[in-house]
Amino acid sequence: MPLKERARKLIKQMRERITDPGLCTRHRRREVDFSRQCRLTFPVLMLLLLQKSVKSLQSRLHEWLWQLTEEPRTQSLSPGAFTHARAKLCASVFMDLNQQVLWPTVYGPEHQALVQRWRGHRLLGVDSTVTRLPKSAAVGRVFGWEQCRNDRGTQERYPFGRLSIIYDLLNEVALDARLVGKRVGEEPLARAQLGCLEPDDLLLNDRGYTSYAWVLAVRARGAHFVSRCSRASFAVAQHLFGLDRAGMSVKATLKVSKEVKAECRQEGWPLELDVRFVTVRLSSGELEVLVTSLLDETVHPTEEFAELYWRRWGQETCFGRWKARLDLEHCSGLTVEAVEQDFFASVLLSNLESVIIGPAAAELAERTAHRKQPLKINHAVSFHALKSRLIHLLAGQLPPDQVLEELTQCFQANPVSIRARRKVPRREFSASRSYHFIRYVRKIVF
Repeated sequence: MPLKERARKLIKQMRERITDPGLCTRHRRREVDFSRQCRLTFPVLMLLLLQKSVKSLQSRLHEWLWQLTEEPRTQSLSPGAFTHARAKLCASVFMDLNQQVLWPTVYGPEHQALVQRWRGHRLLGVDSTVTRLPKSAAVGRVFGWEQCRNDRGTQERYPFGRLSIIYDLLNEVALDARLVGKRVGEEPLARAQLGCLEPDDLLLNDRGYTSYAWVLAVRARGAHFVSRCSRASFAVAQHLFGLDRAGMSVKATLKVSKEVKAECRQEGWPLELDVRFVTVRLSSGELEVLVTSLLDETVHPTEEFAELYWRRWGQETCFGRWKARLDLEHCSGLTVEAVEQDFFASVLLSNLESVIIGPAAAELAERTAHRKQPLKINHAVSFHALKSRLIHLLAGQLPPDQVLEELTQCFQANPVSIRARRKVPRREFSASRSYHFIRYVRKIVF
């Protein structure tokens, strides 16, 4: 099975790269770091960070020793030793593994047939979300402080970060992820991430990404865009909102404003751009206006844009998995290095999960395709199984085939149903309901 072969190759290459001395040399903070023989070696520390848990650190370290050694009672490992060890590691190591191992495996020439596309385009989404960070002076100096008000009206200051991601919506792989201060604008941040785009990629984005500079930056990469317009955006979009008619397709030429003309000339961008505006009626009755660089109405009829833009929802579910299942806001340390390590380790773990569940997901979909409600992998189960078997997967002596087969059986054991066209009404935000969910309802996977 091609998907199994791809997952097997990824496991093998990850094992080789994690134990490669060159990886340690590139991503340690000093030349003397990780030169002594100790329990928390470079590969062991990396796996421990990938296995981030919400348990107490000492309990987690005891469990780790039980997995690594046959006589755990004779050995001990303190939280202080872990803290000192992680201070030697640069978070860039997880980015390196993404760029040098995972992406070439997923998008390499030998696996191009496995890459899911829409009309020949990689379907990408871009968006950002705000996340609360540990309350420490060091983190606050780097990411900035924000005032928060609790349900009693008391104000507190917390550091907040902005997480921006360019995400492959069909293959569920994060191509570029950044964590910066909350006050950094989401569009300038996303423009700095466009280096991961390839010609003919199709980028779906929400109302925060519709400026003239944004659409030109995307087109300069040879990629296409479908952006949702706000009522205060382009004049053509405002006119279409006033008409309030769905199913309309209008071609127009956008002209650069005075504010960004100097930037366009500096970048060598054109001062005019041909685009197409499309109107879509949502199930709620609201009119949605999209602006796109897909100009050919024969190849891309107006009727297909509603379903196309709906696929951007995969970006929101990605944020939901990171924040809820991986508990991204629950950092394992109070330093800037700890925050960055947890963040980039979560990105790598999420990408690993997307590739490794591929064979199980394909088999499950094929086996239940005849059902009224087909089945899919439960991510709460798959993330927990992946974390539990991480040592055997990436650092053990067991053959990759054996570990992959065990994980596949676990992934398929407790699937969830795909309830097509199910609509859950959105409720207004409630601080008390949110607290109740976080405190009593939400389940953590590890």
